[in-house]
Amino acid sequence: MSLLNVPLTALDGSPLPDDATDGKVVLVVNVASRCGLTPQYTGLEALQQRYADQGFTVLGAPCNQFMGQEPGSAEEIQTFCSTTYGVSFPLIEKLDVNGDDRHPLYQQLTETADAEGAAGDVQWNFEKFLVAPGGEVLARFRPTVVPEDDAITGAIEAALA
Repeated sequence: MSLLNVPLTALDGSPLPDDATDGKVVLVVNVASRCGLTPQYTGLEALQQRYADQGFTVLGAPCNQFMGQEPGSAEEIQTFCSTTYGVSFPLIEKLDVNGDDRHPLYQQLTETADAEGAAGDVQWNFEKFLVAPGGEVLARFRPTVVPEDDAITGAIEAALA
């Protein structure tokens, strides 16, 4: 199954529109509002602004599995992201990235190894997966790799070329 075939629900509970990700290079990131890494939203939004016109989008996946750092309702998450960080990229419903209730999207993503060759569970908030327009997972970046890192921007640019 391709990542493109996994049904996703927008943060507001509606189906995520096909044009949100179809035909695009997508950086899927599990996000949280009360994490020490939350300032990465600034870099994620910068990537969105820099590459959106070239067929790229960030896709935020709120997750409350790491020390309860995303406890809010969908409305609270949306308000926080838009007012604090000016987030313009799509956010999907809060989901599990690990464990028995792992969302099908993350069942596929977590099969991808990072730069050190390690696959498996998401380590923490703000782990990033770069997905090609055809649904192939191109790269995995652990939480401490910031969005502005050359490894991420280089991978995005190579995927867009």
